[in-house]
Amino acid sequence: MKRRGSGTLAVAVEVEAAPATVFAALTDWERQGEWLLATTVVRSRQGGIGVGGCIIARTGIGPLVLVDSMEIVEWEPPYRCLVRHTGRAVRGGGAFVVVPLPAGRSRFVWSEDLELPLGWLGRAGFALLRPMVVGALWVSLRRFARNVRKVTCG
Repeated sequence: MKRRGSGTLAVAVEVEAAPATVFAALTDWERQGEWLLATTVVRSRQGGIGVGGCIIARTGIGPLVLVDSMEIVEWEPPYRCLVRHTGRAVRGGGAFVVVPLPAGRSRFVWSEDLELPLGWLGRAGFALLRPMVVGALWVSLRRFARNVRKVTCG
């Protein structure tokens, strides 16, 4: 059951590469900045690999930066990486899922189920920001698909 005050979103992209290639590219945390808008990611505990591994994402421009620490709670290469957001500002769960498609292609689905702070104010803020966040994520995933295609196609 969904908790009151939570916010969900999901964005998917088809990638011209096999699941193992897609999973390896998306969990190459330090390279996420090449395709994920205004974000840098660093590995923390366990090198950001496997259950219990941690990563820290910093998203923003100039002095407006959101720090999002995450712990990996499920690790099933090449198909799933589930995280729990553990920071002060961002809480809840996130999922990176790779679905195999015919002809060696994949669908990469990024979803979030966030626990929003501040009650009605947090829900209203999420409702206002959600289209912008989904749009930025949509652009980022398309960049990801192009980058992976370049690597696999030469």
